[in-house]
Amino acid sequence: MKYLLDTNALIYLQGGKLAEGLPVGTYAYSVISEIELLSWPEMQPEQELVWRGLLATLHRVEVGASVRETAIRLRRERRLKLPDAVVVASALVLDAVLLTNDQQLLTLPGLRSQPLELKHD
Repeated sequence: MKYLLDTNALIYLQGGKLAEGLPVGTYAYSVISEIELLSWPEMQPEQELVWRGLLATLHRVEVGASVRETAIRLRRERRLKLPDAVVVASALVLDAVLLTNDQQLLTLPGLRSQPLELKHD
């Protein structure tokens, strides 16, 4: 099975907040998630290395023509924010299940998505 990790899923994974491991499969992320993760103004160089190391183990989905056109359609039809539209388009083009805890995306018609259970502190 193919999975696309939303930005929040990557944060939970890297932070050790998942209640259980990820399902067996292959994993990818949208270039939008990479931009969101690496653009925090307060990020320390050590944390950037950790993020870059994690991302290097996964497949990055670029914003090619099919992702672009799908994101345009999603913004027009579903009124998604631009980052969400690109992430969802990436999952759709990759034919992957989107792992996210974003409630809006979990209920989006036509998108295969799955929430992540978090540890209770």
